[in-house]
Amino acid sequence: MTTSITPPDTNISSITSITKQSIFAGSSPKLTFIMGIVSGVAAVSLAGFVLAVSYGLSGNIPGVKQPVGTSAPTATVGAPVPNQPAGPPANVTITVKPDDHIRGDASAPITLVEYSDLECPFCKSFHPGMRQLMQEYAGKVKWVYRHFPLSFHTNAQKEAEAAECAGKLGGNEKFWAYIDKIFERTTSNGTGFALDALVPLAKELDLNDARFKTCLDTGEFTAHVQQDLQEGVDFGVNGTPTTFVNGQPVEGAVPYEQLKAVVDSLLK
Repeated sequence: MTTSITPPDTNISSITSITKQSIFAGSSPKLTFIMGIVSGVAAVSLAGFVLAVSYGLSGNIPGVKQPVGTSAPTATVGAPVPNQPAGPPANVTITVKPDDHIRGDASAPITLVEYSDLECPFCKSFHPGMRQLMQEYAGKVKWVYRHFPLSFHTNAQKEAEAAECAGKLGGNEKFWAYIDKIFERTTSNGTGFALDALVPLAKELDLNDARFKTCLDTGEFTAHVQQDLQEGVDFGVNGTPTTFVNGQPVEGAVPYEQLKAVVDSLLK
């Protein structure tokens, strides 16, 4: 004796056929035809509903490929949020180091220590205001430039090293001239000033291009730049530019008048 397994859709059709025969026996052909269509549609809808429910409970949708080994994300109460910025830096005591580059009178009562990135667009916009401050407050303020190359600004580290090489070969004046030129010409955001233009810029500033290239290629100031960055982190620097005015932090490319107000308050 052979036993056959009837598929679900065939089973539903059989039930429909039996139901039609029992309900519509003796009815007119026209009525039987109409009611047959209605009952057929109802049966198909019922089958679709049953299948949809079963798919919904299993979590699988027909025709859509489900990812393997994944599940819906769940929230963890109290879990730390990554990449959250730390709070603003506090007032600090910063000592000017012998190898710092100083612009202005070294004995001026107001010291501005700026942590900056040569590929940062905000540093670029902030730089002219700092230069203006130096002119208007000559003898009253000094500007210390320290490097804080951000990791996502591809050329910033090497540009900072190049400025240090310029300072080594041409002294403090050439260091600042090199910084000014890069900020004037870069379009910022990581690769705004091409690395292959670093040596030609040194030559333009009357520096020995061969010695400059050797300094740059050997990474003579790589560690120095990274030391500046780490010290900035230790002081609470979260981004660039961050300027400490007699130890008081001023974050971001603030308008000139705001920076001036901080200096004025300290001079009173």
